[in-house]
Amino acid sequence: METILIIEDDSSMLRGLKDNFEYAGYNVLFAADGEAGLNTALDAKPNLIILDIMLPKINGYEICRLIRKEKLDMPIIMLTAKGEESDIILGLNLGADDYVTKPFSIKELLARSAAFLRRRKEQGKDTYQFADFTLDIPARKLSKKGNEIKLSPKEFALLEYFLRMQGRALTRDEILNAVWGYSCFVTTRSVDRFVTTLRNKIEPDCHKPTLIHTIRQIGYKFEPVV
Repeated sequence: METILIIEDDSSMLRGLKDNFEYAGYNVLFAADGEAGLNTALDAKPNLIILDIMLPKINGYEICRLIRKEKLDMPIIMLTAKGEESDIILGLNLGADDYVTKPFSIKELLARSAAFLRRRKEQGKDTYQFADFTLDIPARKLSKKGNEIKLSPKEFALLEYFLRMQGRALTRDEILNAVWGYSCFVTTRSVDRFVTTLRNKIEPDCHKPTLIHTIRQIGYKFEPVV
């Protein structure tokens, strides 16, 4: 049984989340303040954390930073009432994997959590399948129904990164650092240009993407629409 840690100071929301995750078959740990939540995260090392941002004692940003400082890599989904892009980017840059803005659908949160846990089990594999495509990493080859799709080295690296981080909201800076490295003379606009060329090769309609989704003012998320 996979363990979910919920850190939320609103008692009614905490109770609702706990009941729903337990009903879905998870073992649920919970904390109503940041200090207790951080201690539970470090001690129990849950499979996934649902983390509110505005918490007493220690806020969610600091919890996220300290968890990553301890080299713990479980998925973290932020819950926030804030809609400011700067707040979301801060959380993502501190190590959160995704965010949900209140009010939210519990079914959506359960689905996102299940997807992160499933993908975590699949990390490190050499072949990825999505839509009609197969990416063979050792062979450095992308194919669609058996026909090879030519990618430049950077397009391949970008697609590989998207697939390995599938479902996670990624800032442009994260993508730039992972695919290009900050030592290169490139900017976040390079990310946008390469996303456009990659979309032209893998999206059925690059103007209505179903694979690489734009997150306004933040970056991108690779998540095929079911």
